[in-house]
Amino acid sequence: MKGVRKSFGRLVALDGADVTAYSGEVHGLVGENGAGKTTLMNVLAGMLRPQGGEVLLGGEPARFSKPRDAWDSGIGMVHQHFTLVPRLTVIENLALGVRSGGHGLHLPYPRIRKKLDKLRQLTGFAVTENVLVEDLSVGDRQRLEILKLLVRDPKILIFDEPTAVLAPQEVTDLIRVFRKLASDGRTVFLIAHKLDEVLAAGDRITVLRNGSTVHECVRSDVDVSALTRAMVGKEVLRGAKVSASAGPVIAKLVDVWATGAQGQTAVTDVNLEVKRGEIVGIAGVDGNGQMEFSEILAGVRSAERGAVELPDQIGFIPADRLGEALIGSFDLSENLTLALVKEPDFRQGPLIRWAGVRARAAEAIERFGIRPTSHRTKARHLSGGNQQKLVVSREIDRGRDLLVARNPTRGLDVNAADFVRGELSQLRLERNDIAGFDRRPGIVLISTDLDEILALADRVYVIVRGSLLPVGHGDLSREVIGSLMLSGLVGPNED
Repeated sequence: MKGVRKSFGRLVALDGADVTAYSGEVHGLVGENGAGKTTLMNVLAGMLRPQGGEVLLGGEPARFSKPRDAWDSGIGMVHQHFTLVPRLTVIENLALGVRSGGHGLHLPYPRIRKKLDKLRQLTGFAVTENVLVEDLSVGDRQRLEILKLLVRDPKILIFDEPTAVLAPQEVTDLIRVFRKLASDGRTVFLIAHKLDEVLAAGDRITVLRNGSTVHECVRSDVDVSALTRAMVGKEVLRGAKVSASAGPVIAKLVDVWATGAQGQTAVTDVNLEVKRGEIVGIAGVDGNGQMEFSEILAGVRSAERGAVELPDQIGFIPADRLGEALIGSFDLSENLTLALVKEPDFRQGPLIRWAGVRARAAEAIERFGIRPTSHRTKARHLSGGNQQKLVVSREIDRGRDLLVARNPTRGLDVNAADFVRGELSQLRLERNDIAGFDRRPGIVLISTDLDEILALADRVYVIVRGSLLPVGHGDLSREVIGSLMLSGLVGPNED
């Protein structure tokens, strides 16, 4: 791809971007949120038409007017945001786009099942074929997106943030799959914000900044620091963990049970106290009850049994930002208003004080580095990382008593992720009202990122099949927590 340009109105997404990839390699594509990575790959996948530059396949010019053209050329993409049909089953979603092998009006289910069996062995993904997609966890939906691409057997595969909600062992297994695909002569593009994953998987790496290519290299020539400097133009300073004493209990669950969408037990006999000024970390493989547990804590789901005591002001960062947290057709100000409509400073009777809302939006844009910087930008036009920044900024402001955060740094580049983690850590610092009461929020951090849990949490639990297993301070290691996540059993080094 040479000199590719693409704008959305006044927003310049690509400004002469270049990338060259070869058969038989895994090619990493990195850059800050909004750097143009997804837009560049959407051009290659036929989702967008460029306004300048060219795409060459095997040295020959290629022009795609629609995704089917790219697919006919052997190009497939796993998108950052899910493209599944929620009301169809797993096997029905896998059948979408597979036009050959069936009989008459029947889809080629036998052929797809045979391929699915082989792909389960290759990837280790255990996905039940007759379950409705709307009943799957976010992690299972991500696995299904990957399987849907692999079933189609393309020659050029594009993966946009495929590991964001996967457990560490699943990430390792997926990197192994990437290497196997490349060894078969395919080209694998990997967009990721976790630079250690790009370095572990990639043969060569391209760095984008502000829509342009700023660095191309082979993996052996760079490390995390060098890639970070190329991405942001400077070294990223990582803050130390903030220590603070916990205050009074702000939220409490006693013997709580809840069922999932299919009637299965999703939360089992959970007991938890959250105190002001502390971060409680909840680690686990996605699909072990995190959705139901987080929704109970956020007050958007009722428990079927047990007692739930919650404060008034709760912020909630869900796993699916577009499906649960944002309205794509609303602009930044309107999306922020979703959390402000009950505050008297932003209301005048039944009317909204839009001047105050726009001022608050400007503060959030500047503080969190949301791009583009216009409050009139529609949420659907933001990159995934900037959408996440918008949600985090709103919910941190909203969660003055309790903040429930599921994978809050999902889709964020290294600089933005460190900023958000720093914001969460700073919330633990002493903050009292005029009467001397502790006004720090309690934070429940539910994450598949073990490094994030270990860096931030004061107390750690692992959620396994809906139950919370406490982890002692002496066992706070990736090995012990990873063992608990996968089996519910502590490894041989347990005291």
